[in-house]
Amino acid sequence: MSTIGWNDNAPIYRQLKEKVIGMMLDGLLKPGDALPSVRQVAADYQLNPITVSRAYQELVDETLVEKRRGLGMYVTEGARDKLLATERERFLREEWPLMLERIRRLGLELDTLLKPIASGGAS
Repeated sequence: MSTIGWNDNAPIYRQLKEKVIGMMLDGLLKPGDALPSVRQVAADYQLNPITVSRAYQELVDETLVEKRRGLGMYVTEGARDKLLATERERFLREEWPLMLERIRRLGLELDTLLKPIASGGAS
């Protein structure tokens, strides 16, 4: 995991969980990959091990990772697909309506919005 800047607006365990989820979605953590140990993460980021354990436990509860007794935590098969489905649903339900409202308020047209994509980057 890279350097993490903690945000005061959300509990650290939730931010750590989101970081791990991001790594799964980005393909940095693949099915069968081991997560760094609780002790390692706690030491690297100067966190209480209970905070790290709580983040990992939520990932276990969501069947995104599994505990292997004496071995650690591992990304489960299908975790990325499950995440993609739930994150897409959440985006469409929570984030997209706000974006759409802003797009309409600004009077932006589809061709204007897609222009940076067609030209290979933001202008």
